[in-house]
Amino acid sequence: MRKDMRSGCPINLSLEIFGDRWTLLVLRDIIFGGARHFRELLAGPERISSNILADRLNTLVEHGLLTKADDPSHKQKVTYSLTEHAIELVPILAQLSAWGVRHLPVAEAYAARAHVLADGGPPVWEAYMDELRETHLGPQARRQPAPDGPTVAAQMEAAYAATLGGASDS
Repeated sequence: MRKDMRSGCPINLSLEIFGDRWTLLVLRDIIFGGARHFRELLAGPERISSNILADRLNTLVEHGLLTKADDPSHKQKVTYSLTEHAIELVPILAQLSAWGVRHLPVAEAYAARAHVLADGGPPVWEAYMDELRETHLGPQARRQPAPDGPTVAAQMEAAYAATLGGASDS
């Protein structure tokens, strides 16, 4: 065990990575918002500062939840991708979101996205995780063939747009 870890407890070790406000929000914006670049993440609704964002991205890369690669479209741009470890957080984030919808004053538009995951349960989580695998790890990383019909991401976006009267501003 590393000397800077308080204990070998799995909850403690997880909190060593996720125990601050910003880390899960950065992952949320990548997992559910499709953000892949620093500036996209910086533009999140919570207004993270650039130095905190840089630190959290470095931590997530260091712990194997994200990878980063030079963006071929721009010399000074980096693209962040989820690893399988981060994709496996989808059920946890879906449950956390469902709890928030039940117990907190969540905005209707965000609740609509959460309902897609909560109502669909584990089969929808698995389908969404496969969509993320394809996007971030490549088509060969899918565990199941892509289903016919709208993607889970499209379903969440449609639910969000419906709460806004049909106009989406992701």
